[in-house]
Amino acid sequence: MQFNEKSYSLGSKRSIIREIFEYSKIRAGEIGADKVFDFSLGNPSVEPPKQVVDSIKELLETENQTLLHGYTSAQGDLSVRTTVANNINQRFNLNLTPNNIYMTCGAAASLSICLKAVVNSGDECIVFAPFFTEYRVFVENALGKLVVSQPNKDLQIDLADFESKITENTKAIIMNSPNNPSGVVYTESVIKGVCEILEKKQKEYNKVIYLIADEPYRELVYGDIFVPYLMNYYKNTLVCYSYSKSLSLPGERIGYIAVNPEMQDSANVYLAVCGAGRSLGYVCAPSLFQQVVKKCIDAKVNIDAYKKNRDLLYNSLMEYGYDCVKPDGAFYLFVASPDGDAYSFYEKAKQKEILVVPCDDFGVKGYVRIAYCVDYNRIKNSLDSFKALAKEFGLIK
Repeated sequence: MQFNEKSYSLGSKRSIIREIFEYSKIRAGEIGADKVFDFSLGNPSVEPPKQVVDSIKELLETENQTLLHGYTSAQGDLSVRTTVANNINQRFNLNLTPNNIYMTCGAAASLSICLKAVVNSGDECIVFAPFFTEYRVFVENALGKLVVSQPNKDLQIDLADFESKITENTKAIIMNSPNNPSGVVYTESVIKGVCEILEKKQKEYNKVIYLIADEPYRELVYGDIFVPYLMNYYKNTLVCYSYSKSLSLPGERIGYIAVNPEMQDSANVYLAVCGAGRSLGYVCAPSLFQQVVKKCIDAKVNIDAYKKNRDLLYNSLMEYGYDCVKPDGAFYLFVASPDGDAYSFYEKAKQKEILVVPCDDFGVKGYVRIAYCVDYNRIKNSLDSFKALAKEFGLIK
């Protein structure tokens, strides 16, 4: 084989989420989209804020178009990075400068860059199950080794299990809260526990262990749920952020990396981020949408539709006898398969035209993920099928 075998294996088999999404399009063409209840993809169903749309129009009508669509600095436009840094400082009482911010093509690029910047060949990176499946791809692409920490029964981080997974080879951990696929928000007490363990292990091994915070769902929380900002709890933190969900712009691929200025050797870590971005080809994030971010730094999508969807789906499935984890954030419902087999649930649901994602590859067996970022009527119209499935599993008579 003359081409790269690892790249071939990734290209020849899509992630299971994408496989299901592609199947849904084929099936919709066969029987009609209204008869297929596709809950596979975390694609926002809420429109971007009006401010975003208006800003795009204004930029296209008033700005110098050569400059607007031209290259920015590799790490992003200075005025945009200044705006992002000031926003973080204002919200979380920190002291970032533009030279702590690197604009990226979304959170996937942010994670890939951070891992490339801090991980050396053979280093271990701990993730907390359930975790986004692409973490494994990103870590292995950085020549690291993925280590999985299992959660407790509430899908919060199990601190004892986490501590047992740290070794002298641990270089980084990735934390995702609100979590994909479960919708769980890690509590402040759990965050403090994680950071205390990290501080202890840094001293024990006389080395830096980086905390990489993956935060595309930070703004999608329901009620008065508190989402701790990890730089305030642990100095050696890098934050990976995306506007895909907070502004409903997943296709525009815009986000950033924030390097804590209080981090050990922070200036050089930032240079490593810049170098990693260069080596991966992630330089000059989309210029137009850098400027949109600058103009809309305080804008947020209206998540009322997501909450309405969550409440209908969660309450209905619980009524039918399913065991569901109530999500405090993001737009996913994590449901235990009644027979303990995620793929059995997936196949039986598929026969009723319900498309959900089996989550064994997310590090926790026996669950499926339902993405409820869809039209309300899709959820409403799917309930009879979910009820019939519950009868098939013997949950109701």
